[in-house]
Amino acid sequence: MKSITTTAVAAVALSTSSLSYTEAFAFSKRATKTNCLTLLEGKGFLSDDVLSSAGKAFAGAALALAVFDPSPAVADGQTKDFKLPPVDLSDKSRCAFVSSKMGQANAQRDKLYDLRYCNLSGQDATGFDLSGVIMTKTDVSDVKFVESQFSKGYLHDSNFDGADFSNGVVDRASFKGSSLRGAIFQNTVLSGTAFADTNLENSDFTDSYMGDFDQRTLCKNPTLKGENPVTGADTRASAGCGDR
Repeated sequence: MKSITTTAVAAVALSTSSLSYTEAFAFSKRATKTNCLTLLEGKGFLSDDVLSSAGKAFAGAALALAVFDPSPAVADGQTKDFKLPPVDLSDKSRCAFVSSKMGQANAQRDKLYDLRYCNLSGQDATGFDLSGVIMTKTDVSDVKFVESQFSKGYLHDSNFDGADFSNGVVDRASFKGSSLRGAIFQNTVLSGTAFADTNLENSDFTDSYMGDFDQRTLCKNPTLKGENPVTGADTRASAGCGDR
């Protein structure tokens, strides 16, 4: 992501000043090491009369990188040396589904949403925004997550057997090491989501959305087999892996 920040800042500098290309990118590299907005304001690049052109520059830079950068998205929790704070076992009220009120795009919350070691099996979380949630050794088997949002969820080594994610948004999440036997992902957005070392037997991915890289990786999972007991869908075929 550093390349996106550098390019975007450089684009603003170029569009709102008389800097050369070399000077703009040198400036942008400094910005990525400190506070981008502070440096831009200090140079006078974010005054009211240039915000419109700056916005266009950001959009252009982001679009160009999205089209030409071939690297796949990395799910949260899939990066190397990902570290989490200790579990606050003294918080007796933390094991509950709480919808974010700050918007799901960047998993913003006013405090860490930690459901590690919780047992929430069989509950109904329909329509909840659970973006940014952290789960480890969590039991959410048979939970109804229909139309729920899990952007940037850290969902490791947990029990999702029989969970229903239909019509939900589960983007940039990581299910590493979790059991998803019989889980339903019908019409679910799964862009950038990782299923490393998961058990996907009898799951259903009918009409789900994922990138080609994600799909090819998913198709290599040896547990992608069986038939969903609720929908009757063939697991491997539902994921579009019939010929892969």
